[in-house]
Amino acid sequence: MGSDVQRIDRSALRFNQIGIVGFVGTGFVFDLPVLPACVAVVLLAGSFLPVAALFKHIYRYVIKPLGIMKPDVVHESSAPHQFAQLLGGLVLAAGSVLLYSGSPAAGWALAWIVILLALTNLLFGFCAGCFVYFQLAKRNIPGFHHPGS
Repeated sequence: MGSDVQRIDRSALRFNQIGIVGFVGTGFVFDLPVLPACVAVVLLAGSFLPVAALFKHIYRYVIKPLGIMKPDVVHESSAPHQFAQLLGGLVLAAGSVLLYSGSPAAGWALAWIVILLALTNLLFGFCAGCFVYFQLAKRNIPGFHHPGS
């Protein structure tokens, strides 16, 4: 994962978190395991192919033009955010496998971990996946770099 500093719209990241919390939470409330499974696909697809990031497209082409959320552009590396999205997608995928294989308590527990971490980032600005990324970079794990290095 590269560390090139670029323009990042934090509002797009927040909308992504809103989408995660909204869809996965709705899946839990109505016992619809298809919703966390779909969010897992969206997150994983967007991690490996940024053009497939559905929530970012909805933000860019619907939410932002309607003025529902204003851009909050900063210059930073997208790599920690992509890594966090990948982790969230993997945890939701594992949860979905558990939900569909007859272990709903474990599956929903993993889904709730993702919900709570997305809410933590949304409400308090702490990205647990980004924190893990930077800890790996600090330990010089190949593929993880501090911005500007």
